[in-house]
Amino acid sequence: MATVKLGKDNFEEVVSGNGTVLVDFWASWCGPCRMFAPVFEEASERYPDMVFGKVDTEEEQQLAAEFGIMSIPTLMVFRDQILLYSQPGALPAASLEQLITKVNELDMDEVRKQLAEQVPEAAGR
Repeated sequence: MATVKLGKDNFEEVVSGNGTVLVDFWASWCGPCRMFAPVFEEASERYPDMVFGKVDTEEEQQLAAEFGIMSIPTLMVFRDQILLYSQPGALPAASLEQLITKVNELDMDEVRKQLAEQVPEAAGR
C-alpha cells in the first residue's frame, strides 16, 4: 500500500478506522524529511496491512499544532487508536523495521490495562 495523504478532514477517520497507523509529519523544504520519505514509502509497501499516512505540516498547520509538532520529521504510531510512539527525527530503515516489529508484538490488552491504571493515578494528583 502506498502512503496516504492525511489532513484535518480525514485524520481521525483513518486512525479510528484502521488497526495500525504510522504518521509522518513532514514538509517539502525539510532535508531530513526528504531523506526519510523513501524509507517510509518502502515500509508502506512491505506492510500492506498497515496504513502509512503523511501530514504536510505546511498545508496542515492546525493539525501539526494540535499534535504539538515542534520538529520534523516526526513519526507517530497509533495502534487500536492508541498513540504508542511519537518522536522527531528521520529513522533509518532498520530502526523503522524494529519499531514496526515492536508495535506488532505488543499485547494491546496489556497496554489498555496499563493506561487504565495510569488514569486514576493522574486524576489523584
